[in-house]
Amino acid sequence: MSTHPEMTPRAAWALILTASAILMITMGARLTSGLFLSPINTSTGLGIATVSFALAIGQFMWGAAQPVFGAVADKYGSGRVIVLGGVMLAAGLAATPFVSSEFGLILTMGIVSAAGAGAGSFSILIGATAQRLPANKRPFAAGFINAGGSFGQFVFAPLMQAIIASTGWVAAMFTMAATSLLTIPLAWPLRSRKAKPVPELVVSEDTPVPAPAAPVLGLGEQLKIAMRDRSYLYLHLGFFTCGFHIAFLVTHLPGEVALCNLSAGVSATALALIGLFNIAGSLGAGALSTRYRMKSILAVTYAARAVIIGLYLLAPKTPTTFYVLAAALGFTWLATVPPTAGLVGKLFGMRYLSTLFGLTLLSHQIGGFFGAWLGGLSFVTYGDYTWMWYADIVLAIGAALSNLPIREAPVVRVAAAAKA
Repeated sequence: MSTHPEMTPRAAWALILTASAILMITMGARLTSGLFLSPINTSTGLGIATVSFALAIGQFMWGAAQPVFGAVADKYGSGRVIVLGGVMLAAGLAATPFVSSEFGLILTMGIVSAAGAGAGSFSILIGATAQRLPANKRPFAAGFINAGGSFGQFVFAPLMQAIIASTGWVAAMFTMAATSLLTIPLAWPLRSRKAKPVPELVVSEDTPVPAPAAPVLGLGEQLKIAMRDRSYLYLHLGFFTCGFHIAFLVTHLPGEVALCNLSAGVSATALALIGLFNIAGSLGAGALSTRYRMKSILAVTYAARAVIIGLYLLAPKTPTTFYVLAAALGFTWLATVPPTAGLVGKLFGMRYLSTLFGLTLLSHQIGGFFGAWLGGLSFVTYGDYTWMWYADIVLAIGAALSNLPIREAPVVRVAAAAKA
């Protein structure tokens, strides 16, 4: 892997592998939360809708934390943010068994642990590595890091279910909390402070310059430009749908499996298969993003989800059906992350990637909030999740269409000072 002159290939791989390992742990904690829904409900008696709402708050908080922590990382460096996140994630998980009210569950799983996971998630990790790698290697790095999160789901879903089945959900929660602390030493390679902004080119009258240097923008100016850009807003629409899909499945797939009179082991295996197949999907999306238009990859990915869910609704509900559904959806699961992050970087550059990509992840998790919460309401109201599957199909088609008008060209960045 070729890198910037100041970073050797070995250092680049160390950075990418470290970021992947951190995401493996934080996403392992986030993407196995649905396994705890029924045990927590049984233990506390709060009801499926109430527990689902707390997990939905967690989906939103995980997204809301990322642009905030991304801005902090852009200013002070990623290492400190990841350490703080590891402490918060572990503390929130460890405190969950000691609460029995809706407010307590919202505080522990919905706010503290979710925000902690957000501090060690995509926007911070991909932003930290992308700033140190050449442009042609960034999509691959994003895909590789994303695959680390999928591997976490593959590892922790069956592990947590095995511990829940053998010693109870409390022991599983404590195990996940202790594992989360491993992100603290892993943050060491990412301890460097923010990347220095590229200075404006200062030239004398006798120095030939082919084109004027772009002025360095402040974060506020960059945000104003981004939020007026239609391509950036289309990315938000697509990512909203992605979050809706993922949160619904992570939270309620165990319930869907139970409705079909299948064992909890089927849901744990299905979640693990989603993670396993998304490793290939993430790496594939990262590699394809270096060769094809990223908006096309996103459109095809969302359209494929609509087809997969439609076929699932027509199929008999057997373990094999759930495993095939998991494998197929897994290939598209978080394969949207590398091209989305790549497009944000292509549109606006690397300077504020953690913040700008973090904002797209906020839209992702607003969708996640509705996916987790409405799934619980659907179950309580109708006794099943049929209408949620229909909503998944409609949203997937809309997301595919919304990505088609995206333009893949850098946005002209003009600082306010330059306009004066």
